[in-house]
Amino acid sequence: MTMLKLGALVDDRPVRLTIELPAAIHRDLAAYADVLARETGTKTEPTKLIAPMLARFMASDRAFAKARRAKAQPSGDGDGST
Repeated sequence: MTMLKLGALVDDRPVRLTIELPAAIHRDLAAYADVLARETGTKTEPTKLIAPMLARFMASDRAFAKARRAKAQPSGDGDGST
């Protein structure tokens, strides 16, 4: 069995975006959707893969997580310890 980075998709209220993708990426999304359908038994439209793929990418990006944490910390003397 293939170990895909994505599993079954959670149904969530979407925000509509319009994007343009290179044809090669769309073909890869369609192929990924086919493999995912075989793995999960549920057919998924390739466009539905984009959000979880982006979420997975951002969740695994350590530099992004560090920058996000740094931005969330209030400015001042640092960690608040004495």
